[in-house]
Amino acid sequence: MKAVGFFHSLPIEHPESLLDVDLPDPDVGEADLLVEIEAVSVNPADAKRRIRTAAETPHETAFVLGYDAVGIVRSCGSAVTGFKPGDRVWYAGDASRPGSYAELQSVDHRIVSLAPKGVQPEAAASLPLVTLTAWEMLFSRLQVPADEEPFSLLIIGGAGGVGSITTQIARKLTAARVIATASRTESADWCRQMGAHEIVDHGDLVKSTRDTGHETVDYITQYADTSQHWDAMCELIAPQGRIGTIVETPDRLDVSALQGKSAALMWELMFTRSLFGTPDMDRQGQILSRMARLVEDGVISTLETRVLNGLSAATLKEAHRIIEKGATIGKLVVKY
Repeated sequence: MKAVGFFHSLPIEHPESLLDVDLPDPDVGEADLLVEIEAVSVNPADAKRRIRTAAETPHETAFVLGYDAVGIVRSCGSAVTGFKPGDRVWYAGDASRPGSYAELQSVDHRIVSLAPKGVQPEAAASLPLVTLTAWEMLFSRLQVPADEEPFSLLIIGGAGGVGSITTQIARKLTAARVIATASRTESADWCRQMGAHEIVDHGDLVKSTRDTGHETVDYITQYADTSQHWDAMCELIAPQGRIGTIVETPDRLDVSALQGKSAALMWELMFTRSLFGTPDMDRQGQILSRMARLVEDGVISTLETRVLNGLSAATLKEAHRIIEKGATIGKLVVKY
């Protein structure tokens, strides 16, 4: 099959940062679906893995990136239930297995659901990874109220993919008062379009948030820079509040700063369930199925803001260049 991979961790401008390669078709395990990929989205995690995984030792075989995918089921393993060849599915993948920068991919059916009907593959591809991250962050990690109980939620990194879907989920499925950070006019406009009640400036996060009338906030999601905003988050979080982050940092954080408020710091990694084969691994398929219905019903909007075309190293290099600038609003997708 045709795929795009790499052997060495190299700057994206290097000729061999991403390469067109031919690889054997994937093996299909008993719990797997074999999917013919129609579209993917490109995430910051893609660029991070390209830069980090072969910085010292090259990969022996081409490393294929890619998580978000929409495609058609071509075959099913013997233990698969709920799917059949010809189904259009969507998923965010498994970081321990070859990715979706390829014509074909094997994926465990427990982390897959049927894609939303009536939605183009490139539009649907904008949602799986950020949806799972946001849903797990809000309901599993932070445990926000899922009823009519009001609460305040500060989203740091509001215009990115995860921030955008967090805003939509919080507005449509909870009684949250959503405050999102945005530093440019276009990103602020996007956050309002997603449903944010207030926009604040991450450059002076404490003052900007308090200028909206919120002395403290009940929950904070951190999708930008954990270390940079740590002191501000500790000051802004309410007593017994919760902070959730997806951004690792090499810096030491003074976690004891949360002790007086009995506040919590929670980590979210969407790949944890598949990496460790947790007993609730199928929960991701259930979340995606719920999201598919919300998209079909027009409750949740897809996030694609730019579409590139073609499964090729050239196309995916351009996608990585854009992602690495760190100014993406919504999601960048690639239609094969």
